Amino acid sequence: MKGVRLAGIARDSVTDGPGLRLVLFTQGCDHRCPGCHNPATWDFAGGTLYSLPELYALVKRYGYVDGVTFSGGEPFYQAAPLAALGRKIKKEGYTIVTYTGYFFEEILQRSGGERAFGDLLRVTDLLIDGPFLQEAKEASLAFRGSANQRLIDVPGSLKAGRATLLQRMI
Repeated sequence: MKGVRLAGIARDSVTDGPGLRLVLFTQGCDHRCPGCHNPATWDFAGGTLYSLPELYALVKRYGYVDGVTFSGGEPFYQAAPLAALGRKIKKEGYTIVTYTGYFFEEILQRSGGERAFGDLLRVTDLLIDGPFLQEAKEASLAFRGSANQRLIDVPGSLKAGRATLLQRMI
């Protein structure tokens, strides 16, 4: 596992999940949602490659945050290293939010053939799923850009075997 290719890092974010968060913007996405606010993340060859020890040290340096957010690009294209990082930082008590252009149901289906998809899903506390849709854009939504995107309680959903919407913030 060589590491994670990132487009950028945001410190002290209050818009990318509940509480104060460190945000890792992954590099690479082929969803290419029209109106995407981060098209610079689409190129799979762009960004900077970080080792997992470097990213873990970064999380520890910003130890006052409530959690870490994996955003994009598309985090599930780098599911294996993000899952490994997620397992390590969850042991430290951080929450994990993952943004994805996939729907929860697609990730569950793909996790049968792509184990890393399931691994990343299992370390995620809150999944914000679905592609950004320009025609459903709503600036007033918490942590989402368009009304089709859902706030999924991942542990509850995995237990129920179906997508369960978040009832209260983590």
